[in-house]
Amino acid sequence: MAEERDEIEPAQAAEEKSTPAEGATEPEEQVSEQSPTHEEGEPEAGPIAVLEAEIERLKELHNKAVLAAAEYDNAAKRAQRELQDARKFASAGLARDLLPVVDNLRRALSTVPAEAVESDEQLKSLVTGVEMIERELLTVFERHNIEVMDPQDSAFDPHLHEAMFEAPDPERPDGTIVQVLQPGYRLHDRLLRPARVAVAKGGKPAADTGEAPAETPRPGDHVDTKA
Repeated sequence: MAEERDEIEPAQAAEEKSTPAEGATEPEEQVSEQSPTHEEGEPEAGPIAVLEAEIERLKELHNKAVLAAAEYDNAAKRAQRELQDARKFASAGLARDLLPVVDNLRRALSTVPAEAVESDEQLKSLVTGVEMIERELLTVFERHNIEVMDPQDSAFDPHLHEAMFEAPDPERPDGTIVQVLQPGYRLHDRLLRPARVAVAKGGKPAADTGEAPAETPRPGDHVDTKA
């Protein structure tokens, strides 16, 4: 019995050593949370640096806002101008289509001899009616800001006139319009049709006005008439 007790006691002692004491807890693994560190040689930004960076960001946003506002203002003004031009020149197409009508009325009147008109009452009444139609059309043109250009005896302007031929005339300065073959028209400040003219050639030079002399016109010189 004594031997059995001796064998049991060492076994219990070994078991007591392997079992933790009451109240004791197993050590927990220590997980070290390492805070992020800056790269070597790069110091951590202080509050002043952060504030300066924020100020720069706000300045950039302000500049972008100012630029966007300016672009919006320019777009609004451009749209307003386009709208005004659309209203201002809305009748350009119709006016240009009516120009041949006025031309034909004038041609019809110019083909009737004055003697025939005086001797024939019916013909005189017909001519009077055509003249009234022509005047009414021109009145309508004027009401809608369509201006007739008759540049007789004025200097040739390639922006307004189309030179059909050159006429020798030693009594007039070069480039003077000596004949208007077809009047020109413009709507407000936009050309509908250039005046077709004949210009003098071979005469004395134009008077010195301090401006550069106009280029000698050539037949066919004209400008773009699109309105």
